[in-house]
Amino acid sequence: ADEPTSSLDVSVRASILELLREFKEKLNQAMIFITHDLATARLITDNIAVMYLGKIVELGPVNIVLNKPLHPYTKALLAAIPRISRHGRKKTAELRGDIPDPGSPPPGCRLHPRCPFARKICSEKEPALIEVEKGHYVACHLI
Repeated sequence: ADEPTSSLDVSVRASILELLREFKEKLNQAMIFITHDLATARLITDNIAVMYLGKIVELGPVNIVLNKPLHPYTKALLAAIPRISRHGRKKTAELRGDIPDPGSPPPGCRLHPRCPFARKICSEKEPALIEVEKGHYVACHLI
């Protein structure tokens, strides 16, 4: 399902998400749930894959990926979520520039033109998706 609940009323949305969760549990059903809403992903999924320009950059159990993100793009996505806190927003490096053309992605790591941590290798070689801990994978030369 691609953004199946994004334009629904909040109460209808909650009902649909609960139905999806019930189907998953009662029928032992797998599903691919495509969303930009990480809070919803946390509620409905066991595992998450974060993609940038068609490539998986981080993959693993949803609680590990969203609580201890390692890839700069995952960190940027999480930092963009508004939070109410008396301590203010946590300072993180922001992505810069425009999103490259998906039809003609840059060489190497697709995030490198926007990544504040990019090094020379990032523009030359595509990073492999490597396991950094059991079930948690990241595609970044700096990890």
